[in-house]
Amino acid sequence: MQLELVQISVFLAVTAMIGGMTYIKCRAAPRLATDSNKEYFLAGGGLSWVFVAGSITLTNLSTDQLVGMNGNQMALLAWWELAAVVGLFILAKIFLPVYYKNNCTTTTELLEKRYGDKNIRAVISVLFLLANMFIFLPAVIYTGALFMQSMFQVDINLMVLVLAFALVGAAYAVFGGLRAVAVSDTYSGILLLGMSLVVVYLALDTIDFDLSGVPAERLTLIGDDQSPLPWHTLLTGMIFIQTFYWSTNQTITQRAMASKTLAEAQKGVYAAAVIRLLIVPSIIVIPGIVAYKLYGDIGDAAYGRIVGDILPGWLSGVFAAAIAAAVLTTYNSLLNSSAALYVCDIHENYIDSQPNVRKLSAVVTVCLVLISILMVPVYQGADSIINLIQELWGLVSMPILSVFIVGLLFDNVKANAAIIAVVLGTSLYAFFTFVWMPIHYIHMMLITLLLCVAVALLANRMVFGQRAKLRTAQR
Repeated sequence: MQLELVQISVFLAVTAMIGGMTYIKCRAAPRLATDSNKEYFLAGGGLSWVFVAGSITLTNLSTDQLVGMNGNQMALLAWWELAAVVGLFILAKIFLPVYYKNNCTTTTELLEKRYGDKNIRAVISVLFLLANMFIFLPAVIYTGALFMQSMFQVDINLMVLVLAFALVGAAYAVFGGLRAVAVSDTYSGILLLGMSLVVVYLALDTIDFDLSGVPAERLTLIGDDQSPLPWHTLLTGMIFIQTFYWSTNQTITQRAMASKTLAEAQKGVYAAAVIRLLIVPSIIVIPGIVAYKLYGDIGDAAYGRIVGDILPGWLSGVFAAAIAAAVLTTYNSLLNSSAALYVCDIHENYIDSQPNVRKLSAVVTVCLVLISILMVPVYQGADSIINLIQELWGLVSMPILSVFIVGLLFDNVKANAAIIAVVLGTSLYAFFTFVWMPIHYIHMMLITLLLCVAVALLANRMVFGQRAKLRTAQR
């Protein structure tokens, strides 16, 4: 009982400290009086490179990564993080200059400016919203609750923990906007990365840094055809998955669009890439591999169990606070970016051009929270959370990326031609996902992307009678 009191006390103290530091930092920040969208969704363009790097890192790194990737209990999953470094450089060098030049609040705003049509902006926003509602929001709070159950082995109903994460995360998003989200991300990220490295060291120390007895297929970085990540997928769809996620996904890209200057934003993205390269791969695979040696194949429960076993009581309270912060920051980041998509891309364009942004965002957030809670039972039955997320993401990722590629590379393309390609691509990938998948889903993503680009250009010519023109210079 005394140990539990120490854990709970440390957990509450660290959590309160992060919240207090976030409040102080946000209260001292200057506010924009003229543009509520920029203020609420882009922190008034006031994020320094430190907070851009911190927010990007922790928005991506949460329990769906730590629990899901360690749940595979193999080194191969490190490739997702190594490939992400390339995706971040593509964001910094190719996409960010275009977003800043066009003064975009959302990534989808660029599509309206390139195609000259607000409808394509709304269509892509709806796809992002659906993905956030039915894939990422429920997955984040489910894996967070699962981790807490596994680590502390508490006899608390999973849905009670889910509800707690959802309510606190919503409070951050509603009352603080992106500034509070980004600041809390950064403070929490420093704690989480530090504690995660401690977990890696203590896990290896528990087995005397001896991985003998672990099957070779769990230690290799070259996956065969039966592995979750065959080596040849790194040469096909992987780079486009990373391009989509880091460069067009509002939840991630929004942070990099919230600096005063392009150079400051790029600096933050480069810093995030360095963190991704040097720190993240080890923390998302090594504990899982060690857990395999100690407990066998226990799937998504691996990370919570090993952390609970190797950390001393008082330190487990600190780590619980770090994990809770990671769950909350990812969850509130998704809520904030989803509200931005709805308010800026849909509501202001079709319903009311001058809404009360804060109040409307609160209503949208409440709806998203309720839907994400109702979706949690779907994820409880998944064999592997991270693999399920990646497969479902494919339903919209490549069709969306095709719209950005066509818009950036070509002029004189009708928005409706791109929309036709999106509908066809999503339908095709859904068929292959739920009915018949002839090849690995990452290969299928590349095929879907190429097909969508081809259909957009063909429909533009054959249906709408316009010939696409390759852009010779960025305008």
